[in-house]
Amino acid sequence: MKEVTFQILDGVDKGRIFRNLPVPVTIGREEGNVLRLNDERVSRFHAKVQFDGGDIIITDLDSTNGTRVNGMPVQIRRLRPGDQIMVGRSVLLFGSNSEISARCAEIRAAAQPTLVPVEKTVNATLPSDLLPLPEDFVEPKHDPPEWRPDDRDLPPLPQRLTPAQSARMAEILDYLHRGLASACETITADENELSVRIPFEEWQKIQAVEMLLARYVRAIGEPETLSD
Repeated sequence: MKEVTFQILDGVDKGRIFRNLPVPVTIGREEGNVLRLNDERVSRFHAKVQFDGGDIIITDLDSTNGTRVNGMPVQIRRLRPGDQIMVGRSVLLFGSNSEISARCAEIRAAAQPTLVPVEKTVNATLPSDLLPLPEDFVEPKHDPPEWRPDDRDLPPLPQRLTPAQSARMAEILDYLHRGLASACETITADENELSVRIPFEEWQKIQAVEMLLARYVRAIGEPETLSD
C-alpha cells in the first residue's frame, strides 16, 4: 500500500506532521477526512490525493478557495516530494525529509552526472548540496502575512534563564540560523536586482527550517508533539 507524508508549514495546524497516510487521502476540515485541517477557509472535502500509474496525484474537489501547488492554481497535478501545497490558509509540504532529500539527489545526479558534489554538512534533517533550478519550478506565492524586521517589534527573549536553559536556547537559534545561512549562500539576483532566484534544493532547506520553527512553536503549548 502506498503511503504519503504531509508536513504543515503554516496555518492553524502548523507544526503538525501527518506521517505514512495510506493512499487515497482526502484533505478537508470535515470529520472523515484522512488529513483533517482546522482551517475555516478549507472546504469540507477540499482535495484528494491518490496513486495512479506510479504517480501521486492531487485533485481539487471543486473547493471554494481552490488548491495551489508551488504557487500555481491546479485542478489536478502530479505531486513530488518537496512540493508545497496551499489549501485555504494552510501550507503543506509534501513528503518526508528523507523523500525530499532523495528527490534532490536524483535531480542533481541527472543534471550533473559526471560531477561529484562536495557535501555540505548543515545537519541531519536539512537537505544538502547544490542543485540547478529546474525549468518547471514556480516560486510559491501564498500571500503570507506582511513581515518586516523591526527592532521595535522584536519579541523579547525569556529572562532569568538558568545557564543550562540559556545554552539550550542558543543551540536552537544557532541550529536554525545555520540552516537559513546555508540556504542563502547560492541565491542570485537578476540583472536589475529587483528579484532573486534560489535553487530548488536551497528552497527545501528553507522549508525545512520553517517546519522546525513551526514544530517548536507548537511544542511550547504541547511539549509532547516535538517528538512526533
